[in-house]
Amino acid sequence: MGEPNFRKRRVLVLGVGNILWADEGFGVRAVEAFHRAYAVPNNVTVLDGGTQGLYLVHHVTEADDLIIFDAIDFGLAPGTLKIVANDEVPKFTGAKKISLHQTGFQDVLSAADLLDRYPAKLVLIGCQPADLDSWGGPVTEPVKAVIPEAIMAAAGILERWGVDVSPRSGSAPTLLGNGIDFEHYEWRADPAALTA
Repeated sequence: MGEPNFRKRRVLVLGVGNILWADEGFGVRAVEAFHRAYAVPNNVTVLDGGTQGLYLVHHVTEADDLIIFDAIDFGLAPGTLKIVANDEVPKFTGAKKISLHQTGFQDVLSAADLLDRYPAKLVLIGCQPADLDSWGGPVTEPVKAVIPEAIMAAAGILERWGVDVSPRSGSAPTLLGNGIDFEHYEWRADPAALTA
């Protein structure tokens, strides 16, 4: 009889949101910063989910464990982080809407549940936005300031899950191309940067 084949758990670190609406881009900017800061083993996927909605179902159903970065309106002070886990993360569109695009992601989670392929562990790292109305605007200072704390929280969660996370040495491959990465897009989107 051969040795048992132990598969490593598949983990997805996902950022969702829309970088065109100021702080609604928190999730994308956080996952981008996480990718730049940390190296993870090959059983971990780091993904910019943007506003893909139901197109993310196959990524979610392939994951054993899932961390999501998202801008969430918890009614707290701008830039406040709140971590919600497992059953506390709303699954169905009938739940109270707490994010501009959450209906789409709730549908993703609902589909994963209906397919009986819901992640065993689910953590949402949410940030209270200050501005969701500025079309083309950058993330605001209170939200930008907590991105390091958000990605450190994600790294800590992964470590508790037994995932080997280490600070990245050298530069990371670009997670977002076409000039929409934080360094290029946020500079252009910030009106103050244009007059500096």
